[in-house]
Amino acid sequence: MSNLDHAKELLGELFIMGFNGTTLEDDTSAFISQARIGGVILFSPNYENPEQVSNLINDIQGCRAGDLPLWVSVDHEGGKVQRFKTGFTRLPEADAIAKVNSPKLLFELAEKIGAELKAVGINVNFAPVADINSNPKNPVIGTRAYGETEEMVSKMVSAFVRGHLTQGVQPCVKHFPGHGDTTVDSHFALPTVTDSVESLREREFRPFTKAFKSGCRWVMTAHLMNPNLDPKFPATLSSKILNDILREEMRYTGLIISDDLEMKAITDHFGVEEAPRLAVEAGCDLLIYRSEAATRHAYTSLLKALDEGRLSPDRVIDAAELSMEMKRTDLLPYVVVDAKNAGKKTGTPELAEWLKTNFKTT
Repeated sequence: MSNLDHAKELLGELFIMGFNGTTLEDDTSAFISQARIGGVILFSPNYENPEQVSNLINDIQGCRAGDLPLWVSVDHEGGKVQRFKTGFTRLPEADAIAKVNSPKLLFELAEKIGAELKAVGINVNFAPVADINSNPKNPVIGTRAYGETEEMVSKMVSAFVRGHLTQGVQPCVKHFPGHGDTTVDSHFALPTVTDSVESLREREFRPFTKAFKSGCRWVMTAHLMNPNLDPKFPATLSSKILNDILREEMRYTGLIISDDLEMKAITDHFGVEEAPRLAVEAGCDLLIYRSEAATRHAYTSLLKALDEGRLSPDRVIDAAELSMEMKRTDLLPYVVVDAKNAGKKTGTPELAEWLKTNFKTT
């Protein structure tokens, strides 16, 4: 098989796809299977209760090609960013957790959160936020951050990462190279920061470095511009940021995943056709699309880019093989979720009481 054919065969592995509904439609399952999609991301509209989402995840895993399971992911930070609510423990926001100032308690909480997610079949959590809340006018990070200092954020992020890993749920730190010092929400526009690379090394990069040293093998990019790092491209599309800084300087060897490529920071400035190609070429191993329609469009555009020689087959193969290698390490042996009993392991009175005692939740 030629490199081009091999890249086309493996291309679907690069996608983390959202879709509509609380059950899996036949055309969705066919696309996941036939395109060999690497994983899915679940949102609130995909969720009703622990038993339902467990059955949904079992159906998703039934679409896998070969022995390797899919990545099944969710944003489960706590506070305002928690997709699973009914039947799950309601989690405090990061800044409330940080006020207790106990990495030990956060490690225990991250273990307990990981156990709940594992019980329904989630294997990747897009948390913790490793951004430092260094700008009080930031509309998108704010209370999602563990604090306003590098030291506080670093020790809390490390505790969260280590706690999750004990449960076999992969944590993903976000949003590299740091989304704390922005005044624009990248869901709606393209933010620009002007911190020097020296100040970023001393502050923003450190929580990420600490997370990597604690075993984190997932990092999510930020859709933001920093002309001091790359005058042309935002981090998600920047080889200077993802390869020169993250891979070479920081010696990161895990997966690099884009933030949602349907966000306006990307679509309004780089277009739906070119953005996925630019992201992969820049160093993103996995691409998030929150909708199935956009996933299908991006998949087709990347196939076309491969055929036309505008996308390196070797780059696609390298990204896919890294994802598959980590699946072998982290997801095997695969075990079907016990959907009927999943709810007994989530939203327990014991955990609610533990949170009330240690974090003063109501």
